[in-house]
Amino acid sequence: MRELIYYTFLESADLKRAFIEENRELIYETFLEVAKRLKGGKKLLLCGNGGSAADAQHIAGELVGRFQLERSPLPAVALTTDTSVLTAVANDYSFEEVFKRQVEALGEKGDVLIAISTSGNSKNVVKAVEKAREKGLFTVGFLGRDGGVLKSLCHRSLVVKSNSTPRIQEVHITLGHVLCDFIEKFIFSHNGYFPPFREEGK
Repeated sequence: MRELIYYTFLESADLKRAFIEENRELIYETFLEVAKRLKGGKKLLLCGNGGSAADAQHIAGELVGRFQLERSPLPAVALTTDTSVLTAVANDYSFEEVFKRQVEALGEKGDVLIAISTSGNSKNVVKAVEKAREKGLFTVGFLGRDGGVLKSLCHRSLVVKSNSTPRIQEVHITLGHVLCDFIEKFIFSHNGYFPPFREEGK
């Protein structure tokens, strides 16, 4: 069991290293586009299932609240949180429609949708991206395995090449944290000045 703990950490670290080495420039270009849109007054929508739903909520929480800098809140909405909407749409239509319907209601041209799927094939996420593209949103995939259907459907696809769901999710949440850091610094730094970091407990 000691070896299990040790090698799990190494596996996670190795996957993150391989991912960033392969995708460094793509991540920069993608995050720059997202940050520009938020700075221009657009909003960020996020969706995913299970652990990916938790990641969507985590990222939205960091942006609406704060990540490391004291600054104004940013418009980010996780489409996974409203149980009345989710259950109504799933009951009246189907579970495949739960994110699509919200994108149709809330998404506007120029907004961003981050679609999180470790398989790249989640049907409700696929439908959300299809609707987002139809409405003129910029779509980003946080994906796993071979990227699935979403790899070619999203404008930008960040694919973690692993078959291990937990290892993929560990890269995704790191990616989410880096995104939040990037957005904060891009929008709220002026002439090299960065607002103060938050003090824990305050």
